[in-house]
Amino acid sequence: MHDYHKLLVWQKSFAFVLDVYRLTKKFPREELFGLVSQFRRAAVSIMANIVEGRGKPTEKDFLRYLYISKGSLNECQCFLELAEGLKYITSLELNDCLKKVAELGFLLNKLIQSIS
Repeated sequence: MHDYHKLLVWQKSFAFVLDVYRLTKKFPREELFGLVSQFRRAAVSIMANIVEGRGKPTEKDFLRYLYISKGSLNECQCFLELAEGLKYITSLELNDCLKKVAELGFLLNKLIQSIS
């Protein structure tokens, strides 16, 4: 089994998931099965697909899962923008999270480039 814990992109994605859970705790209760659920699943998907792909036998398989992670990261960016538009988070919180999204995107792209 490949050790994914050493991957910086996994470490950052794990931290991002924790941030998303903390952030969405303050969303309205009526969003629990809507935006909160979707947002949390997308954030977890970033991390989980890195792990799943890392465990696959070929680099081609790993790449496919990294691209899925990128898609989930894009979803998270969209959910952040929506949350700010709905006034569930502040502009400051949005900007802080978007910096983390950008960093994760950069790390995913670099990993993809190094494998390709």
